Amino acid sequence: MATPTGVFLLRQYMLTIPDELPRSCANGPRQRVAHLLAHRAALSAPALAVLAIFSTMWRWNDFLWPLIVLSKSEKFTLQLALNAFQGDLVTQWNYLLAMTVITLLPITLVFAFLQKYIAQGIASAGVK
Repeated sequence: MATPTGVFLLRQYMLTIPDELPRSCANGPRQRVAHLLAHRAALSAPALAVLAIFSTMWRWNDFLWPLIVLSKSEKFTLQLALNAFQGDLVTQWNYLLAMTVITLLPITLVFAFLQKYIAQGIASAGVK
């Protein structure tokens, strides 16, 4: 998750959180910092969910790095196996498309699990 895109996404999202919210319930400077971190972490759940979905998709669909690193076909990722499944002259499309659907299932499950956080973020973005 510590990619430049992730840092930028979280920074921009945290800039939208008002500073007055954690200041109202803190007594001293240390408590203010603790409350600020706690509130921003709790309120940034939609941005963290989006970042988790993006990171999972980027890592799951990565093609070039596993192609460079892996040399044995037994250790290929699913995306490399899909590429290796294509023939030079003949491709059995029914098997290739079935394998493609199977590779899409984990990403779909991650999105389905984190969808409620995205909906909360969209709903709270309109309320100021």
